Amino acid sequence: MSAWLTLLALIPLTLAINPGVKVKLTEKGLEYGREIGMASLQKKLKTIKVPDLSGSAKVAPIGKVTYSLTGMQIVNLGLPKSVLGLVPGTGVNLSIGNAFLNLHGNWRVRYLKFIKDSGSFDLGIKGLTITTSIAIKSDETGRPSVSSINCVTSLGSATIKFHGGASWLYNLFSSYIDKALRNSLQKKICPLVADAVTDMNPHLKTLNVLAKVDKYAEIEYSMVESPAISKSCIDLGLKGEFYNVGAHQEPPFSATPFSLPPQISNMLYIGISSFTTNSAGFVYNKAGALSLYVTDGMIPPSSPIRLNTRTFGAFIPQIAKRFPGLMMKLLVKTVQEPIITFEPNNVTLQATGTVTAYAIQPNTTLSPLFVLNMEASVSARVYVTGVKLAGAMTLNKIQMTLGKSYVGDFQVKSLDNIFLMVLKVAVIPKVNARLEKGYPLPSLGKMNLVNTQLQVLKGYILIGTDVLFTG
Repeated sequence: MSAWLTLLALIPLTLAINPGVKVKLTEKGLEYGREIGMASLQKKLKTIKVPDLSGSAKVAPIGKVTYSLTGMQIVNLGLPKSVLGLVPGTGVNLSIGNAFLNLHGNWRVRYLKFIKDSGSFDLGIKGLTITTSIAIKSDETGRPSVSSINCVTSLGSATIKFHGGASWLYNLFSSYIDKALRNSLQKKICPLVADAVTDMNPHLKTLNVLAKVDKYAEIEYSMVESPAISKSCIDLGLKGEFYNVGAHQEPPFSATPFSLPPQISNMLYIGISSFTTNSAGFVYNKAGALSLYVTDGMIPPSSPIRLNTRTFGAFIPQIAKRFPGLMMKLLVKTVQEPIITFEPNNVTLQATGTVTAYAIQPNTTLSPLFVLNMEASVSARVYVTGVKLAGAMTLNKIQMTLGKSYVGDFQVKSLDNIFLMVLKVAVIPKVNARLEKGYPLPSLGKMNLVNTQLQVLKGYILIGTDVLFTG
């Protein structure tokens, strides 16, 4: 239950922002949350400590009887029937019915001024009901906090069995003991329910509202709108935006509205829009992380094409003449953020960049040879690993034009095959190695995703998954 309360929480930051990520919690998910929560609540209620009680009553025909109840402990408690329901547009309601508890303690009585008796007793209560509403709000850190409100409890039928002492006394004062214990227990249950709900808050603080990715980026998953609560599910809108670590600058584009389909077979659905992935491109490009020096050592030894002036001199003779027998180095980098597009069953990326070629002098200084402008088209496969979204790219085609030459004019097209090979064997593997590490999805504590399915739809990726909490 505590796991899902996090996802119900409202963290109102900027209501005008469209969410980049959407989350849907279904009835199946709520049911799993209820099972977790009830185990925690039952454990909490078993800690009920009933204080010693004492009192007196006039009991015919013996007159005033003074009694005391001591050493009382809960020996059994069950919550066999419970329902966690959604109140559309309002919140969450928890109802517990047909609960029971058993209590053991000691009794002592005194009557006729000088006669004393004692023994033990067992109290059993059936038909215990508890109903509470759970309020959800943001704390001072922008994370969710929960509290119990409007708690009502009712104790059903009770039976008392006395052990030891004079049996004829039992029926004389059992009704007084029954009433005293009922009043004491009734005062204890709702505060413990409130404590059990409040105890969830430290766990809720594990929500990765700001998830660290690497030294360049972090993702913000704060809520940007109130949860839409219906009778069957909860729809949440999260910011879902990448930022440079410690420097939150908005990209020159914004999220557009999108809606999740009416699927309910999984516990949880996560929709990740192209805005989220494109904000990642903006962040990494701005950080200068989308650049790579390619050297000959990164080319497979079996390749006949080498990064040296001899190979390139076969296509650009002036290179071999001016820089004979030198190794070369290429700087591949983006000049603007790459654009990722989601279409049904298809993920594509368009990247605009440059390739700068250098000759490496014997003293290791670099002599620029030329700069090429490059447009690359890449297809991608995305998948879920653990609680991360990962991917792999395949280069489709490149188009290159001459940006600047330090060795005179030449036909750029003659180099297409060389650079296509360089990108495929040196650049794309580096990119895929990073994508394989994945980027964190919204998560809470020790949360695992199971039975996960991923669909690429128009404008967003849809992840349908069940959830398993291991702690």
